[in-house]
Amino acid sequence: MRSVEPGGVARRPREGTGHCQIGKRPHVHLVAATRTTLHLAAIVTFAAGCAAVGNVEEAKHTTTSRHGAFEVRHYGPRVVAETRVSGTFGDAGNDAFRRLFGYISGKNRTQTKIAMTAPVAQRDAEPSSKIAMTAPVGQRLDGDAWVISFTMPDGESLATLPEPEDPRVVLRAIGPRDVAVVRFSGRWTDANIDKQTNALREWLPTQGLVAESPPEVNRYDPPFVPWFLRRNEVWLTVTKPR
Repeated sequence: MRSVEPGGVARRPREGTGHCQIGKRPHVHLVAATRTTLHLAAIVTFAAGCAAVGNVEEAKHTTTSRHGAFEVRHYGPRVVAETRVSGTFGDAGNDAFRRLFGYISGKNRTQTKIAMTAPVAQRDAEPSSKIAMTAPVGQRLDGDAWVISFTMPDGESLATLPEPEDPRVVLRAIGPRDVAVVRFSGRWTDANIDKQTNALREWLPTQGLVAESPPEVNRYDPPFVPWFLRRNEVWLTVTKPR
């Protein structure tokens, strides 16, 4: 199945457990929609068996402005492979990860293997073509089910990516967008996320920006990384009124 629609609105997840990392910081985007007042989205870095090490490519973007911990970025169109899973945040993430990892490991119509960038970053010159995978993996709550997505590499499209064998895995195109970002370290608690979200919202008017979406919390590290070393971000899709 394939569909084209804008990126999903998400809820804030609770701090996940039991996730590993696909190399170092795969842009494993978990966008979670929670029934809270902020409806935050979460981006979580998963691990590939917790054994892979090295850098994993992040989705390409252009930073248009930077002020301390705040940035404005432009992300071009991209494709995600996503799946719906019921359960707790942690359990759903683990179940969905197995499905999506199966897709990029060759469980698709052409048996194409989608390699993760660094240490399996580059294309492999094997009969089975390999596509570099970028962070993030996204997870959002859709009703009672989580929607988890892997971001596909830049340059791939619905026409070039292989069709998933698993009908529960769907390819979806996401249009370009501008996002305001605040980067911070620390634990994935409601209080910490709310504090950063409020700071980002207060910063937007100083740049003449207006938020167009609920916040997304981007986690670039797995839970076993010490809280003071984690890279976290809150994103807001923004526009500048004319």
